[in-house]
Amino acid sequence: MLSNSEMISYRPPSNHLFGRIILITGAGSGIGKAAAFCCAQAGAKVILAGRTTETLEATYSLIVENNYQEPSIYPLDLEGASTSDYELLSESIANQFGRLDGLLQNASILGQRTPLTYYSPELWDKVMQINVTSQFKMTQCLISVLEKSSDASVIYTSSGVGRIGRAYWGAYAVSKFAIEGMAQVWASEIDGLGSIRMNVINPGATKTQMRADAFPAEDPESLKKPLEIMPVYMYLLGPDSSGVNGQSIDAQLPNK
Repeated sequence: MLSNSEMISYRPPSNHLFGRIILITGAGSGIGKAAAFCCAQAGAKVILAGRTTETLEATYSLIVENNYQEPSIYPLDLEGASTSDYELLSESIANQFGRLDGLLQNASILGQRTPLTYYSPELWDKVMQINVTSQFKMTQCLISVLEKSSDASVIYTSSGVGRIGRAYWGAYAVSKFAIEGMAQVWASEIDGLGSIRMNVINPGATKTQMRADAFPAEDPESLKKPLEIMPVYMYLLGPDSSGVNGQSIDAQLPNK
């Protein structure tokens, strides 16, 4: 296993994801879009999942225009999706591809930046549904196709506020604490039992719309772009990280 700093500077071999089937949620923008592009560039067949078909189509076009393998689009509203919707997704992947080699759980919402005392209960439920419950249900339903892979990598997305609680981060911070815990429990349960591994990435301060919403006064040009933080993602999704399980990893140096 590489050190975290080595992961951040990782340079994958050409086509190191060739032949892999990788599903990415939130693939229409930001980090999800960058990950989809890089996975396709590395030879993977990418399944683009997200709520808005228009943005998924934009990612699709970007990949195709660069002559990478044509991705698949799978519109999915994580707020309203039920267990049966995730079962349908699993069946579709099984029928089309026979297996799943990578799952990047990237989609999430910010919610309110307000004291918990005044936090909207309705918005709390929405944040927890999208950021935690949907990811549990999706992973659980996709286990059967992940088990068909000889080297399946599941990545969850955390945050610095999911490791140390900070005022006014509300349900978002709590949801990321939950993701860290869920990944640890699941990774411990599957450790040594098969080909699936689960890890967590903290992207750090990155130029995305969510970051702009959270820090409206911040200069976005001072932040790394999503493509710049991709080395850690490419490492964990590829064969060089085989056996790495249960880790919480930074995509940028900790002081970023």
